[in-house]
Amino acid sequence: MRHQCTRNRLSRPQDQRKALLRSLATELFLHGEIKTTISKAKALKPYAEELITLAKRGDLHARRQAAKFIFDVETSKYVDSATGEVFEELQEGKKLIPQTVLKKLFTEIGKQYESRNGGYTRIYHLPPRRGDGVEMALIQLV
Repeated sequence: MRHQCTRNRLSRPQDQRKALLRSLATELFLHGEIKTTISKAKALKPYAEELITLAKRGDLHARRQAAKFIFDVETSKYVDSATGEVFEELQEGKKLIPQTVLKKLFTEIGKQYESRNGGYTRIYHLPPRRGDGVEMALIQLV
């Protein structure tokens, strides 16, 4: 039986819904907060919190599982391969590699929530969108 296991379908087929949640989660981890509709924010919350839980585990298997659920795009920062320091621009004499969202999730965000047991995201209600009156929300990492 499948009692009480419904998910918010967001009026989309499965492939489009997965792609939407994947891109929303990627942008959330990249920027720390995003502005979207209430229903998308409510659908994104458990999705993002599961990825943060994987990042807290931090092993190779968790990293590969998380790679399935976010786009591994490059951020505008660089990471020193020896020390792990993050730089805004390229530095002379250091071996820097571009930082990706997956690396940021496991090195920064996962470490940030190591002592927290859950509730990594917060949803704020915003005024309705001007064009069509849809309720808007701000979802951010706590």
